[in-house]
Amino acid sequence: MSHVIAIVGRPNVGKSTLFNRISKSRDALVADRPGVTRDRQYAFVRHFERPFVLIDTGGLDEDKHSEDLMAGLVSEQAKRAIEEADAVIWLVDGRSGLTTADEVLVKKLRPLSKNLSLVVNKTEGLDIAVVSAEFHQLGVGQPLAISAERGDGVSQLVDEILTSLPQTEDDEDIDDDGLRIGIIGRPNVGKSTLVNRMLGEERMLTFDQPGTTPDSVSIAFQRREKPYVLIDTAGVRRRAKITDLVEKFSVIKTLKAIELAQILVMVIDAQEGLSDQDLNLIGIAADSGKSLVIAVNKWDGLEDDQKNMVRNQLDRKLDFVSYACIHTISALHGTGVGKLFDLLDRIGKSQTIRVKSSLVTDILHELVQAHEPPLVHGRRIKLRYAHVGGHDPLRIIVHGNQTERVPDNYKRYLSGKIRQKLKLLGTPVMIEFKHGDNPYKGKKNVLNKRQMEKRRRLMRHVKKGK
Repeated sequence: MSHVIAIVGRPNVGKSTLFNRISKSRDALVADRPGVTRDRQYAFVRHFERPFVLIDTGGLDEDKHSEDLMAGLVSEQAKRAIEEADAVIWLVDGRSGLTTADEVLVKKLRPLSKNLSLVVNKTEGLDIAVVSAEFHQLGVGQPLAISAERGDGVSQLVDEILTSLPQTEDDEDIDDDGLRIGIIGRPNVGKSTLVNRMLGEERMLTFDQPGTTPDSVSIAFQRREKPYVLIDTAGVRRRAKITDLVEKFSVIKTLKAIELAQILVMVIDAQEGLSDQDLNLIGIAADSGKSLVIAVNKWDGLEDDQKNMVRNQLDRKLDFVSYACIHTISALHGTGVGKLFDLLDRIGKSQTIRVKSSLVTDILHELVQAHEPPLVHGRRIKLRYAHVGGHDPLRIIVHGNQTERVPDNYKRYLSGKIRQKLKLLGTPVMIEFKHGDNPYKGKKNVLNKRQMEKRRRLMRHVKKGK
C-alpha cells in the first residue's frame, strides 16, 4: 500500500500551490488570501515509479480558543490528516520569516507526526541560507528551501521524503491468491448489498441510511473454485455534506482501497442517475489506472423510457473513461450479478496479457500512418518506436521527437486504438512519452583547416554576387 503524505501549515503559505506542483494538477483552489482551502484535496502521485497519496489540508489555526467555528473545524481536519499520514510536509513562509504562530504550531506538530519535514516556501530571489537560518531554532531538523510557484527544489523535497520512508508492498494485508475487486460508490447506492449478493450470504451490514459502512473491509472467498477478494468501502458523499470527522477520514480508506484493488466496480443508482460526485469518484478511479466496471444498480425498477434516458446520460458523460465496461444489475434481487463475475474474469485475463515491444511498435507505426500527429511551429511530431513499460495497467513508452508537445486528444487516440488492437476489456492503456536529447546540443562545431578555407571561398563568392 502506498504511503500517505500530508501538506500542513498556516493559512496562505502556499500549501495548495505545492499540492498542484507535486500532483501536476490544478485540483486545489489557489488564491492570494488565507482560508481558501476548507476541505482536503487528494491525489494519486507517482514519483519515479514510487506511488503515494498526497493530501492538501486547510490552514492550521494556531489559536486554540478561536471563536471561528469553520477555522476550528479546518484545523481539526488538518490535525487528523497528520495522524493518518506517514510523512508530513510542514510549510512555512520564507518571506514572512519565523512568526509566533510557527513557534506555537511546532509544539502541536511534534507529538502528532514522527516524520515531519520543515519546508520554507517562497524563497525565489532570496538568499536561501539567510532565509532558512532563523527556522533552525524550531528544532525540526534542516529546513528545506523551495519555491512552490516556480518548482525550485520541489523534486528534491519529494525525493528526500520518499527516501526516508520504507518501501511498501502493494498487496499488504491482502490475500494475493484472488482477483482483488474494489466496490466503490456514493453512500446508499447498494455497495454492501452487492457484496452480500456476490458472497451469497449476509456478510455486510446493510441499512437504508447513508454511511452504514464506516471503514474499508476486505473479504476473501471462492466461487466455482476460483478465489476472489472483495473490498467494500465506505461511501464517499459530496464534500459539502461531509460534516462528521470520522466520515471525512473514511475517504483516505477509500483511496487506499482503490489502490489495493485490481478491478474497481463503481456502483451507481440508476434511479438517481449519474451525479457530480459519481463523476468525481470515476475520475479518481481513472487517475489510479485501474480496470473499471460501472455497475448500474436498481436497474429492474426503471421503465423503458427511464432506461433509455440513463443510457444516454452514461454515453454522454463517461466519454473520458471509454474503456470502462457498463453493466446493469439489481443487487437486491441478484439480476445480472452472475454475469458480473463473468465480466470480471474476462477483465482479469486482459490484465495478464503480455505484449512484445515489436508488436507495440508495429501498432504505433500503423496508427501514426493512419492519423499523423499535428504540426508544432511548422515541425511534425515524430513518434519512432514504443515498448512496454509495465503491466496492470499496461503502460506503453513511446519514443520520438517533440513528444512533450503531443496534445491530449492525440494521446487519447493512441490509447484507445492500442486498447482496441490488443482487444483489452475494461482496462486502460497508459501512454508515456520520452524524447531523445540532441547529442550535439550546446556543442560548438569547430571547423578544420580545409573547412575554413572552403568557407572563405564561399563567402568571397557570395560577396562578388552582391
